[in-house]
Amino acid sequence: MEQRQPTALDDFLFDLRGYLILKQAVEPALVDDLNQAIDEVPPLERGEWYGNAQRRDYNAATGFELHNCVEAGAPFERLIDHPGWIDYVRHYAGEEQSYVKGVFIDECILSVRRSGGHHPVHSGGYQGALRGAYHYNHGVFRCGQVNIILALTDIGAGDGGTMVIPGSHKSNFPHPNAGDYAKLERMDVLEGAVELHMAKGDALLFVDGLMHGGSSRTNAGERRVTIYRYGPIWGATRFGYQYSEELLERLTPERRKILQPIAPVKTGQAIVAEVS
Repeated sequence: MEQRQPTALDDFLFDLRGYLILKQAVEPALVDDLNQAIDEVPPLERGEWYGNAQRRDYNAATGFELHNCVEAGAPFERLIDHPGWIDYVRHYAGEEQSYVKGVFIDECILSVRRSGGHHPVHSGGYQGALRGAYHYNHGVFRCGQVNIILALTDIGAGDGGTMVIPGSHKSNFPHPNAGDYAKLERMDVLEGAVELHMAKGDALLFVDGLMHGGSSRTNAGERRVTIYRYGPIWGATRFGYQYSEELLERLTPERRKILQPIAPVKTGQAIVAEVS
């Protein structure tokens, strides 16, 4: 697949709304491979491991969530630097034109949600964490985290699609009706929220500071997505997951550098020449 590049219109809309929908970001064959890999995951209880990936649902409503899913099979590895979005996340979260240029995967999650599930509203510009904040200064983007939600099934009305409040990544005020995240507030009737529909293979790109969540799934079947969160190379994984040496050794150098952008320095190791 040809490597996609953000356009001037993409920049305008991303700045305005806080999100973009990248149509057919991933080729159908890879979507099929990912769904096959999901079918092979055995039943897991919350906290159980599948190799070096762990089921870690955020709460009872969000459904099956497999964290560190890059360890769940080769198809997930191909998403690390997928040409459908890698230059987008480098542009928005990769500290362009700086000495720490590049991106790092903060979290990678497989999410499968069934009827009745949802994800409560969270984030927003008001008192938001710097980790997910939106910044644009002096001609460059400096976002703390940019997320890619890849649709592995068609997501339409009743399927539990992602909901966002466009522009809320810049908000200086709390949403008066958003409630408390701990109370699992649903976004379905939240003023200003819109539900985003996608065909399988589409990807939703958004800055993590945007108010977002998941609408209530009322249809039968499953909503399947992967969530890859990218940030600057100096970041650290949110929950401290480590990558296996087996995975790191078989990755391409480009993919390994995204998972491990700053390799550990060991006693006695020679200094590698760098351009500062």
